[in-house]
Amino acid sequence: MSVELLGLNVDTYSFDEAIIKARELIDGKKVSQVITINPEMFEYSNKDLDFTNIVKEAEMVIPEGIGVKIALAINGHRADRIPGIDFARKLLEESAFNDIPVAIIGAKEDVIIKAVENLKKEISGLNIVYYHNGYFDDDLAIYNEIQAKSPKLILVALGSPRQEKFIYNAKKYLKASLMVGIGGSLDVWSGTLKRAPKVIQKLGLEWLYRTIKQPERFKRIFPTLPLFVLKAINYKFNK
Repeated sequence: MSVELLGLNVDTYSFDEAIIKARELIDGKKVSQVITINPEMFEYSNKDLDFTNIVKEAEMVIPEGIGVKIALAINGHRADRIPGIDFARKLLEESAFNDIPVAIIGAKEDVIIKAVENLKKEISGLNIVYYHNGYFDDDLAIYNEIQAKSPKLILVALGSPRQEKFIYNAKKYLKASLMVGIGGSLDVWSGTLKRAPKVIQKLGLEWLYRTIKQPERFKRIFPTLPLFVLKAINYKFNK
């Protein structure tokens, strides 16, 4: 089910429902886009109309950030928070089980090499047919390389809004597939960055853990997160 929040539509699937929908998109006849949305992306959409349209046209928009879950709750909508890294990992496991070819793009060369190596060790039967680091200027060349390998699941870790725009433009060049923006997931899968303990993940405080570990993120999170919640409250009473 899709609901409207601050001018954008957000899907309120449970985690399992989102995976089922993603599988349907993988088996579909076009390139489909999944956006795992957080408060920063809502704020960016206010500055970039092209990005707003990308979000509106995406086949799935799932609430990754705890701030989005809170904003939805304020406006009367119950939704699971679906961390992009968990969503993508489950899709990789599903792909391995069903022999679905996978492509991964993003991060530094040493990071993606290690991430691919670890994923293949951890997920038996995972068929990664293509991978490339995130440092390139010629998107069309990357599209052509991906097209030659015909993956059905494509994970893109270029950071937002770059990854969303890369995926959106890919729709003009690639065969039917599902493309998902996965942010910094490769840093975790490579072992470069340690993920928050499970209890912190369950509390929805992973963003705080990462900010403590990476203080440079502070300016990105604050004041964006509290202002976003205030906007959600204002939105509720002024619809």
